[in-house]
Amino acid sequence: MGGSALPLVLNGGLWHNTLVMSRWIRFLLVMIVGIAGGLLYGWVLNPVKYVDTTPDTLRIDYKTDYVLMVAETYHADKDLDLAVRRLSILGEPPAEITLQAILFAEQNGYTDNDLLLMRTLSGALQLLKPDTGTTGS
Repeated sequence: MGGSALPLVLNGGLWHNTLVMSRWIRFLLVMIVGIAGGLLYGWVLNPVKYVDTTPDTLRIDYKTDYVLMVAETYHADKDLDLAVRRLSILGEPPAEITLQAILFAEQNGYTDNDLLLMRTLSGALQLLKPDTGTTGS
């Protein structure tokens, strides 16, 4: 047995050895002060400011929710041109972003009604002529 471990055990263990205990206390205090300082700096003194961000920077889950909202509006008013304008702000062709949203929704447990609304919108978008944005005849 090592000579350094035996006196620690015989003298009552770690809590009775004030030299080792003071190291732990200093370590914990430094960690607490560091974490508190980092949170103070990041949340109060210099928080992140998003300026002039565009909807095309959204994650796919938020884009899917947006497509669903557009699909719900389209279901209510049947205004395909307005739906196309709303979807265009996402930075991709409306039909493509709608298909991506449907795939994400299928994989992540969206309700059947939500999927039906998005598929209805996608079907209407598929009927658009790509060059003019008008419905085909």
